[in-house]
Amino acid sequence: MMGKSHLVISTGVTLSVMNLLGYEITIPAIAVAAVSALLPDIDEPNSLLVRKAIPEFLLRILQVALIGAAVYLYFAEVAAPPWNIALALLVGSVSFLPGRRLRHLVMLLIALALFAFADDYDPWNYIAACVLVVSSVVPHRGLTHTLYAVAGWGALLYFASLEMNDGGSLWIAGGLSYALHLLADSLTQRGITPLPPIPFKLRLKLMSTGTKKGNAVENLCIVFTLILVIYAFVLTP
Repeated sequence: MMGKSHLVISTGVTLSVMNLLGYEITIPAIAVAAVSALLPDIDEPNSLLVRKAIPEFLLRILQVALIGAAVYLYFAEVAAPPWNIALALLVGSVSFLPGRRLRHLVMLLIALALFAFADDYDPWNYIAACVLVVSSVVPHRGLTHTLYAVAGWGALLYFASLEMNDGGSLWIAGGLSYALHLLADSLTQRGITPLPPIPFKLRLKLMSTGTKKGNAVENLCIVFTLILVIYAFVLTP
C-alpha cells in the first residue's frame, strides 16, 4: 500500500477510534499517530517517510562531502603511500553507492549523532537512534512488520511519555496506528509475517500496490476512513 494511503487510513482510523472511546485528542497524539502510520516502512529507503526525512539534495551533499574527504585523505598525508590512495579510493567509492544505500548510510550517521550529541532530548533521542539503526539493517517487511515491533513501539512510547503532562494517550495513538499499517499491508499479495520465526503469513491477497485494482482498494479504504472520521468528529456528540 502506498505511503499516502497509510498516512490517511492509519491516522484517520486511530484518531476516530480514540475519540469514540473518550481519549483526549492532543497535538502530540496526532503527531505520533501520523508518524506511526508511516514508521513500519522506515526499513524501505524509498518509502514516503524516509524520502521526506532524507531528500535527494541531502544525498547530493553527502556525496560531495565524501568526495571532498577522499581528496583530503589523498593530499593530507594522513597515511603513507600507497595507503593514502587506498583510503581515498575507499571513501570516494562510497559516494557512488545507489540512493537506497546512501539513505541507509545517512540513517546510521543520524543515529550516531543522536547517541552522541542529543542528550537534551532524552529519551526520544535514544528511541529515534535505535529505530534508525535497526531499520537500516533489516530487510523490508521484516522485523518492522511484526507484532513484536507493534509491542516494542507501544512500550517505548508508554515509558517515554510517563513524565509528560499530556502523554497518557501517546502509546495508544502510536501502537494502534502502527498496527493499522500492518493490517493494511496484510491486504496485499505479499502480506506480512507477524510472528517470525513462525512461518505463518497474514496475506489476504486483495491487491497489489501500484496496480489498478490496488489503487481501487486503497481509494475504497480511504473513503471508509473519511466516513469514520465524519462520524466520530462531526456526527457523534
